[in-house]
Amino acid sequence: MYILLALIAAISIGIGIHYLVPRRATRGVVLAPAISGAAAAVVYAICTWSGLGEASPWTWLSTIVVSALLSWAGTEAISRHRAHHDAAEAKAAGIA
Repeated sequence: MYILLALIAAISIGIGIHYLVPRRATRGVVLAPAISGAAAAVVYAICTWSGLGEASPWTWLSTIVVSALLSWAGTEAISRHRAHHDAAEAKAAGIA
C-alpha cells in the first residue's frame, strides 16, 4: 500500500521536471511523470525485495532520488533527440 505514496510523490516530481526541463514543445506532458513513476515502481520493488522495509528511510530516499534523476535525464535526452531530429527533417525538406 505504501508503494502508492511513493508513486504519487514520484509522479508529482515528474510533473515538476516537465516544467523545469527546456524544450517542452518537443514532448508530451506525460513523458516526465511516466518515466518518474515507472522508475519509482522498479526501485521501490527492488528495495522491498532486497529486504528493506516500507518504514526504511533508504527505501523512500532511493525511490525518490533515483526516479527524479532518471526522469530528468530521460526527459532531457528525449527532448534533445527530438529537437535534433526535427531540425534535420526540416533541413532535409528544405524548410529551414
